[in-house]
Amino acid sequence: MSKHKTLKALIVDDESLARRGLAHRLKNIEDIEIVGEAKNGREALDLIDRQKPDLVFLDIQMPGISGFEVVRQLDADNMPVILFLTAYDEYAVQAFEVNALDYILKPIDEERLEQVLNKVRSNLDQRRALEHKNLLLKLASEISGKSISSFAEIEKQDVAELAQREPARLAIRDSGKTTWVEQQDIDWIDAAGDYMCVQAQGVTYIMRKTMKALEKELDGNILQRIHRSTIVNIHQVREMESHINGEYFLTLESGHRVKLSRTYKHKLKLFK
Repeated sequence: MSKHKTLKALIVDDESLARRGLAHRLKNIEDIEIVGEAKNGREALDLIDRQKPDLVFLDIQMPGISGFEVVRQLDADNMPVILFLTAYDEYAVQAFEVNALDYILKPIDEERLEQVLNKVRSNLDQRRALEHKNLLLKLASEISGKSISSFAEIEKQDVAELAQREPARLAIRDSGKTTWVEQQDIDWIDAAGDYMCVQAQGVTYIMRKTMKALEKELDGNILQRIHRSTIVNIHQVREMESHINGEYFLTLESGHRVKLSRTYKHKLKLFK
């Protein structure tokens, strides 16, 4: 049994004898299925659209619409493999210029036919693999919300980062009421014992939670701890000012100043 997937083939030739002769040869090849025959270019375009063949044996010299014109009218993104049939070797260069995989001289030699079909099988395997790869990359880009052009980029990223997330929100519960605050809207958070004061767009929210527990709920791409009692929105930092003891003062867009302690000095790179 053939190891190759069955290929749907279309025969296009204005000579009925030529069509019958090629069909007879192809019927003896188990991974080829003839899905139609056309006697001119117009019929060929119609059958290609309806049958979606994997390959088309296409005569070049036909009255009306030639084989070359048929190819020019096909959708390049969904084009089957084209095998031009010709009695004149001079057409070979033109055949390749319009993206035919190969051409076969008439009268058709069985050995030459087998060579060309082997080339078709290899080409289709490569093309299917490339199409599959492109589909996977497109899917990864859509899922992650990032432009991903190679599998190497996927491998470099944490798997969790490929899941496109909803905008991060923080649930602030106080006196039986829960308020959802977009983390990107938070300017800074101060700790006061077991209470947190969340400053967001000019509003102060109070929540009962330890700093350590709160950090686990925050998106590190937005909010970072810079002091034992302070968390800041890294995108809101407007200025940095060094202090004599190795600490830094950060000025936010709102004008509020917060302190970055020496313990968190390694996070300075987040603001540069």
